[in-house]
Amino acid sequence: MSSESGLPRYSVAELNQAIGSLLERGFAPRFLLEGTVSRPQLKKGHLWLTLVDEQASISAVVWASQRDKLSYQPSEGDGVIVVGKLNFWAARANLCVQVLDLRPALSAVLRQFERVCAVLAPEGLLEPERKRPLPAMPQAVALLTSVPSSALADMLRTARERWPETTVHVVPIPVQGAVVEQIRDRLRQVIAAASELGLEAIVLARGGGSREDLAVFDDEGLARDLAACPLPVVTGLGHEDDTTVADLVADYRAATPTAAIVALLPDRQTLRLGLQQKRSLLRQLLHHRLQQERALQGHRRERLLLVHPRALIARQRERLQHRLQLLQALSPQHLLERGYALVRGSDGRVLRSVTGLKANDGIQLELADGKIEAVVKGVHQ
Repeated sequence: MSSESGLPRYSVAELNQAIGSLLERGFAPRFLLEGTVSRPQLKKGHLWLTLVDEQASISAVVWASQRDKLSYQPSEGDGVIVVGKLNFWAARANLCVQVLDLRPALSAVLRQFERVCAVLAPEGLLEPERKRPLPAMPQAVALLTSVPSSALADMLRTARERWPETTVHVVPIPVQGAVVEQIRDRLRQVIAAASELGLEAIVLARGGGSREDLAVFDDEGLARDLAACPLPVVTGLGHEDDTTVADLVADYRAATPTAAIVALLPDRQTLRLGLQQKRSLLRQLLHHRLQQERALQGHRRERLLLVHPRALIARQRERLQHRLQLLQALSPQHLLERGYALVRGSDGRVLRSVTGLKANDGIQLELADGKIEAVVKGVHQ
């Protein structure tokens, strides 16, 4: 209504209703709001809190019906991102943000990450020395991830391409919201069935998402479960730059879900190439060894031929022949055949000097083909 001065005139109720109508027409029905939680408190099931930044503050409320649906319950000092809308109560001209959804901001996630790491580090759960080696060629593995998802499809395709001999047991888990207890429960079920299924490793994977979405994997209880797992654990959570507490306690942290499968399963193409190279090398070594054995056998055969009875007899015959020739060359008969004669006295002794001989002594001349009886006519010195 208008007054006599031309200025609009309102009752309190009319003014508040006008403000409410203006807000409804001029403000988005839903919006994102980032701030820090201050003085959260429950009243009759509703969560009342103040959202603040460095310069301002505003009241907010999560109605009881909506609070049970939230995946995250904020605490004092938590940075949050709110999906909300404005509530204006005309009776009191009271403005409030009605929270439709709530999730931690990156600052709160990082504080939670640092807090859990500070608790686990003194116990040695983050030490590299406690990490176990992965099986070389696992017969069966359990894959805990969201079903269905593009990350799961990529992991299964990679597993088939790399090593189809490994059985991959897909275990669906929720990965969004306050689902840590469900993940821990599924992990306990897998560990209980590990012996029956022949499991040799466990993969915990989640594709994509912001760092805030990965906050569930910063849970201290989940981290302790992974550290106590009797099987090697491989994590592939989020993107390459994302690191969660689960990654730190796992036996192997892969940059992505697909990289987790690559780290766990051998590549059959690479193994085939390696086997071909080893087979070629083995053939070369075998060929070289056979050549060495042939040469050795040839040498041994030559040695055996040298000690064969026929060879020994032949060599002995040759030596005897040489000795015979030597004996023949040195024998008196050989000298006689060359024209020499052997002179003996009447007593049959070989005469080597004229001393003792005198005229009319009888002597015997032995030639190559006979003997001659002779008488000495004279002796000349």
